[in-house]
Amino acid sequence: MSERKVLNKYFPPDFDPSKIPRRKLPKDQQHKVRLMTPFSMRCNMCGEYVYKGKKFNARKERVDGEHYLGIQVFRFYIKCPRCSGEITFKTDPKNADYVAEHGAQRNFEPWRDDAAVLEDRKTERAEAEENNPMKALENRTLDSKREMDILDALDEIRMRNAKNERVDADNVLEQIILLGEEERERSKREQEEEDDRIAKSIFQSVDGENVKRILDDVDGEEIAVKLLSDAVATGNDNFLSTGPKRKINSFDLGVVVKRKKAEDAKPPTKADTSSSTASRTHDPPPPGTSALDLLGGAYSDSEDSS
Repeated sequence: MSERKVLNKYFPPDFDPSKIPRRKLPKDQQHKVRLMTPFSMRCNMCGEYVYKGKKFNARKERVDGEHYLGIQVFRFYIKCPRCSGEITFKTDPKNADYVAEHGAQRNFEPWRDDAAVLEDRKTERAEAEENNPMKALENRTLDSKREMDILDALDEIRMRNAKNERVDADNVLEQIILLGEEERERSKREQEEEDDRIAKSIFQSVDGENVKRILDDVDGEEIAVKLLSDAVATGNDNFLSTGPKRKINSFDLGVVVKRKKAEDAKPPTKADTSSSTASRTHDPPPPGTSALDLLGGAYSDSEDSS
């Protein structure tokens, strides 16, 4: 297979290339090329949009008499993909662009207007400086100031880059690790403080005393809790008297329950039975009686009813 791939041909020793006749081709001869549209356009016949980058089989030719600084201008022929109408556009070496010539209209492009506005500003500035020397001096001063600011910013960027090149990566990583550990310790400490605060708010009263658990194995405690909860709601334990008010906490409730347990363990006497019977038949207690004094009668009533 290698002998079939001939890259070099044999030329005899007496070969003279000048004796070979040259073909004379017409200058307006067209060539078939494969290209993509350099800009988006709209067909004038059917209104079809041809977007930038669409591939076509086109015909290419030279434009006679059109040059720019010795650069030849070329014309391309394509067909509309919908109506097969002929569309032509030319190269524009001056602006490094293309120009729509026939059959289609180039779509609006904002950046082209920006370039035109910039060109108009340059022209106006040149005309103003030509007739006003002070304006020219002012413009040159502003340009020099702008250049100095740009150079200062460039020097700052270079210094920052040089500083970053001298930084040791290992030291930076160690500092990041230390900062992360400190952050974790701080968050852990704050969480512990929050837990302690919540525990104190739950297991301590307003006066700072520890809350004690109340044993609930006595049936009469429900009545005691009811009376004491009413007393706590009113803010005092002498809610039937006109004496000085006093707050009732959980410690008082525990004392009442223990007292009732001790009384329940003793055998009732005849005097206690008569007093309990009299208490049920008598009128309501006098105003001087406190809530703690009423608990005994309430507890004995609950036992008798059971």
